[in-house]
Amino acid sequence: MRNLFSFIARNYFFFVFLLLETLALIMVYQHQHYQRSYFASSANAVAGQVYKWSSGVTDYFSLRKANQQLAEENARLLHFTRESFLKTDRQVFTFRDTLYQRQYQYVNAEVVNSSVSRRDNYLTINKGKLHGIEPDMGVVTFNGIVGIVASVSDRFSSVISLLHKDMQISARIKKNDQIGTLLWEGYDYRKATMTYIPSHVALSVGDTIVSSGFSVIFPKDLFIGTISDFEIRRGDNYFSAEVELAIDFNKLKYVQVVNNLMLEEQQTLESQSENTAR
Repeated sequence: MRNLFSFIARNYFFFVFLLLETLALIMVYQHQHYQRSYFASSANAVAGQVYKWSSGVTDYFSLRKANQQLAEENARLLHFTRESFLKTDRQVFTFRDTLYQRQYQYVNAEVVNSSVSRRDNYLTINKGKLHGIEPDMGVVTFNGIVGIVASVSDRFSSVISLLHKDMQISARIKKNDQIGTLLWEGYDYRKATMTYIPSHVALSVGDTIVSSGFSVIFPKDLFIGTISDFEIRRGDNYFSAEVELAIDFNKLKYVQVVNNLMLEEQQTLESQSENTAR
């Protein structure tokens, strides 16, 4: 403390000058319109440049994260291509044969608009008719199910989000293959509910939930989320499980639209079976 006082005493005239200079600038700023306007303009310019730099830095790191996500998803996609499989039958090894037929194609798209706070939420993606997108196609990421295409224009598509009261998806508990229905009850955009799980099924927090494959829209075994809680509600004979969704819909940026190449064949066969049963 003694050293501080000694320093101030040695530089007394400098500090007095600095104080008087500051007071003079404040008086000029307060009483002269031109100087006040000039100072405000300069301050705004500096602040704007700082915001610009800050935004640039934020965008840079966001872009790197987005690129990393795309790279990871591309790697997983390659993992499931035909070239990644090897068919073995006793001593015969086949790399390419007719046992493998592509059932699904994926179209990458970017989410350009979305909502999570409504009871009926939608997304808009930047792919449409010109890119082969049609209504009723599934929309997914490698982290889970996003929704179903509702309508399309030439370059955009509107998607019914999983966070919509009319969305119900057939889901499966991976460890025991038990089937249930996944829906969103409108409370938390990070959580959904799986219903109609038989009461005799052994459930545990952390159980993995995937798509059942009982649909012409979504492939089998797409990761959806994990069970965070479960109960048998009053007057019900089934478990209702709270599922923590793998997707953060509030951060969703890139998706894949699913094209089932065997859709028409399956629907035709099922329609014929229904007509025969009648």
